[in-house]
Amino acid sequence: MVRTGGSLRGSLRVGGRELPWGVRTYVMGIVNVTPDSFSGDGVTDSLAATQLAVAQHERGADLLDVGGESTRPGHQPVEAAVEIARVVPVISGLHARLSDAAISVDTYKPAVLRAAYEAGARLVNCVWGAPEELLEAAAELRVPIVAMHNQTGTSYDGPVMDCVLRYLESCAARAVAHGISHEAIMLDPGIGFGKTADQNVAVLRELERLVALGFPTVLGTSRKSTLGKLTGREPADRVYATVATTALAVKAGVDVVRVHDVAAARDAVAVADAVVRNWRPAGWT
Repeated sequence: MVRTGGSLRGSLRVGGRELPWGVRTYVMGIVNVTPDSFSGDGVTDSLAATQLAVAQHERGADLLDVGGESTRPGHQPVEAAVEIARVVPVISGLHARLSDAAISVDTYKPAVLRAAYEAGARLVNCVWGAPEELLEAAAELRVPIVAMHNQTGTSYDGPVMDCVLRYLESCAARAVAHGISHEAIMLDPGIGFGKTADQNVAVLRELERLVALGFPTVLGTSRKSTLGKLTGREPADRVYATVATTALAVKAGVDVVRVHDVAAARDAVAVADAVVRNWRPAGWT
């Protein structure tokens, strides 16, 4: 058992996993099945991608997020059929090897969600908030959703975090209206999407306001360009910078961090959660 000073706010059920909110910060491991990932970690061979997902699980990922369309700046959207062909073999293979794994599909397309669900995915992570048709599919399949803030361009009609929170509140309200339960609606402020580097820093500075909305929260800063501008490092060398934002996320009360480097993130949240949430690992005396 673990000891925790956190308050329980329901739990997330994904596949064979139940993750109580408020106990600790969970780690979502990234599995990019694309040829053009911004961080250079994309794997196009389905067997190799499945092995990567298993490795992320073994490194301590609580959730595995499989995506088949790059979201790097200037990326070209792909047809749903292409995305399905990329992610379904990986999700199917992963589900066969780790039947209790909490598998997410990173998509904004209802057809991809449906195909991924049939293969074993039980959560959808959408980089375009909560589109109506995707909400309908998620509600029908009874899967949780991560709704991320995004927009075209970096112009805002007020302080960036004010605008981000209004957008996410709208996403959450529409998800609730579709019958998705409160604890199954996760909100992500969208670091690196529709924001300048300074705007990303402003959002990170005010993460407590995101948490105060009362819904579970997700933060994805891993290897993002803002960290590169701050440190002068290339994507693969932004592990320490990502860990810094991970610790800040835990301090703010964020529930899930989405990362490439799972082992580093697990160490960061273990230490930060011990301080912030009074969490202790199993076997602690």
